[in-house]
Amino acid sequence: MGFRRLAAWMVVVSSVSILAACGGSGSGSSGGNAQLRLVNASSAYSSLDLTVGETKVATGVAYGKANEYASVTAGSSVTATVQSGSTSLASIAPTLAKDNHYSLITYGWVGNMRSTILQEEETAPDTNYSKLLVLNLAADAGALDVYLTQNVDNLSSTTPNVSGLGGGSSSGYLTVGSGTYRVRITGTGKNTDLRLDIPSVALDSKQVSTLVITPTQGGVLVNSVRVIQQSSVSVAGNNNARARVIAALDGAKVSATLDSTALMSDLAAPKIGDYQLLSAGNPSLVVTVNGVALPATTPALTAGNDYSFLVWGPVSAPQVTVLSDDNRLPTVSGTAKIRLINGLAGSSTGLTMTLDYGAVVSNVLPGTASAAASINASATGATSLLNVDSTPAMDATLSVVSGGIYNVYIMGSAGNAVRVLRKDR
Repeated sequence: MGFRRLAAWMVVVSSVSILAACGGSGSGSSGGNAQLRLVNASSAYSSLDLTVGETKVATGVAYGKANEYASVTAGSSVTATVQSGSTSLASIAPTLAKDNHYSLITYGWVGNMRSTILQEEETAPDTNYSKLLVLNLAADAGALDVYLTQNVDNLSSTTPNVSGLGGGSSSGYLTVGSGTYRVRITGTGKNTDLRLDIPSVALDSKQVSTLVITPTQGGVLVNSVRVIQQSSVSVAGNNNARARVIAALDGAKVSATLDSTALMSDLAAPKIGDYQLLSAGNPSLVVTVNGVALPATTPALTAGNDYSFLVWGPVSAPQVTVLSDDNRLPTVSGTAKIRLINGLAGSSTGLTMTLDYGAVVSNVLPGTASAAASINASATGATSLLNVDSTPAMDATLSVVSGGIYNVYIMGSAGNAVRVLRKDR
């Protein structure tokens, strides 16, 4: 089943969107009162407040929860502001219909919080049926497919209920038989690219609900909050993280396992592995170099995050550094993100990366990675000169694609550096 864009439903106000999701028209949009509640859909904030006009109508709304409805003036004369303590995070000036119910859904992360309004007046389905709206607020994750199945169903032989659902898009209301479903969200067209697995979701008879897909810190995996129309709100977060191995050693063979999951199997370094889905928590990481095991470490993997295990240093004394990866898309249109990862052995000097002779990051020491830097996208057909002052130096041309995420990997040893430029998203 396809999806409908929100073009007819969405009004953008200061980077904050307004959604009226196929609800009833109510009793007019001016005069009287509407019912409004705050839904905290941001895992970055354990508590949020809501002020409408000059009146605080919600205090201390926990992540994955909502306050009781507050009676607010209908029409478009008031501004709703979401706050964390005394800090304002997002403001929205909605048009509210008299006697209608709304959920103000706030989502995102520190420095990039957004809100959207969900109208809760959808007509209930018949007995033994349930209506479900899927709303994708995780723009960083890209287009997604959503499967409603029984617990044992294999996705390889299953058609998604919603396909190609981009960020800021809604499925429209799906009418399905009531019952308990396993909900799995994947990258579009890739049923093995699992982004979220919810083992059990009860879609009750004559119920109307919305599954809100929300972003994670890593940017690729997703969380979710379920809003039952004019009723309860609950969270179904991710229990997984993603991790990979960057084997930066000069000519050694590297293997790595995390608990029972093989991340790399006796591959000749330098080598950049692929991300794999893993249980979050404190798993045991064992790395072997030329068949010799390093002391096991127990990295702390936060659910929803991405990590790289950088294996670097001299082959005789290798080290493992755990890097946190930010694979969220750029927040500013016309820009990209770039990061330098320094895995050189035999050097104590920090590296500098320049783009068109201007420093992008500086003094990136061996065994570390820079923060992601924002760079402007190239004009059509234009390229930029990328340089890293390794030995030998790295000189490459780069046509920067808007929205791209680039990593520059400097691996091997001083005097014999292996340099790799990759567009990882």
